[in-house]
Amino acid sequence: MFQPVSFFIGLRYSRSQKPSGFVSFITFFSIAGILLGVAALITVVSVMNGFEGDLKKRILGLVPHVVVSTQAPSFPQWQKQRAEFLSHPHVQQVSPFIETEALIQSSTSLQGVLLQGIIPEFESHNIVNSNMVAGSLESLSQGKYNVVLGRSLARQLNVAYGDKIRLVLLNKTVFTPMGRVPVQRTFTISGIFNVGSQVDDSMVYVHSKYAAKLLRVKGDGVKQLRLYLDDAFNAEQVVEQLIQSNEELKGQPFDFTTWITSQGVLFSSVKMEKNMMWIMLSLIISVATFNIVSALVMVVIDKQGEIAILQTLGLSQGGVVKIFIVQGMVNGLWGVILGSILGITLTLNLNDVIASLGVNLFGAGYTAQQLPIKLVSTDVMVILISALSMSFLATLYPAYRASKTQPVEVLSYE
Repeated sequence: MFQPVSFFIGLRYSRSQKPSGFVSFITFFSIAGILLGVAALITVVSVMNGFEGDLKKRILGLVPHVVVSTQAPSFPQWQKQRAEFLSHPHVQQVSPFIETEALIQSSTSLQGVLLQGIIPEFESHNIVNSNMVAGSLESLSQGKYNVVLGRSLARQLNVAYGDKIRLVLLNKTVFTPMGRVPVQRTFTISGIFNVGSQVDDSMVYVHSKYAAKLLRVKGDGVKQLRLYLDDAFNAEQVVEQLIQSNEELKGQPFDFTTWITSQGVLFSSVKMEKNMMWIMLSLIISVATFNIVSALVMVVIDKQGEIAILQTLGLSQGGVVKIFIVQGMVNGLWGVILGSILGITLTLNLNDVIASLGVNLFGAGYTAQQLPIKLVSTDVMVILISALSMSFLATLYPAYRASKTQPVEVLSYE
């Protein structure tokens, strides 16, 4: 098969059976360094993607992506506004709710919580529905003054399904013969959920009409609409589009609040950690590419006589450059291919490897030792292209130095 001369010679140099021992040593470690760097980067980035996705599911599954609220005692025509919001292509779900701070009291304990009054018919998408360990959200509509709370909160209060608890609103008071006292009411626990996040011990759900009674609000008490988007990270852009596309919103006393206000710092920290992992592990690949430079420079010095002969036979400086670029890229390509195979294999079997080694990553308090892993093909492609690009850049100086060989000076000593 026809091959360009530079490509053919570059491959011959890379497959040479009798290279210098020290050059072979450096070449081996350059390939090994790229291999380990690519494999480590694929594995770590996949784990970081998994953690980010897990946070997004557990936290943003409960925290509204966008909250639309009003300063009025109740939300005017919220059913109509809900239908208009649902017509937006990026809005998947809209649910009405009312929210306030409260104290939850059992016979043995007292905790501060965030009380949400919801309409269960609009909460079918809620992540709580798929993480119920007892009862259901629909039970809030099936009886009077029912409450649904998290399992960790139930443990702190030492209560179980079917027990009675008391909700106390410190910001609402009523006059009694005993004087002014906070509004309070006994509720029955009709559901317990376990999402596996901090909201499990800080959030309780009741039906909105009973929350409205506690707050002394007429009707269903709906004061806010929460919007769930197809991508929570586009919340600010969606808010701008909603304001622009809904003419009726202009001039209305509506406030838009995104999840970034309450949870943005957490996700920014995760993103920063992910970027730092990219940088630190990319340095491993960078160090390995420096070994390619060292190995090629030594090859250039060793092959000066052959380079001079090729130049006298008519090989151009560009041809000499291509020879050593090919040789260096072969080493980089081997490292990238083997590293990607190792990295993808390790990523897909990481939890099995951890289990077989008996490594406890989460401490003795956790029975499940499963890392959340999300292998993203675009991240793998970026890693491979970046590693190949660094390998290519590492070949330029040795190739340029080889092209500057002077045949007259070199061959005069042969």
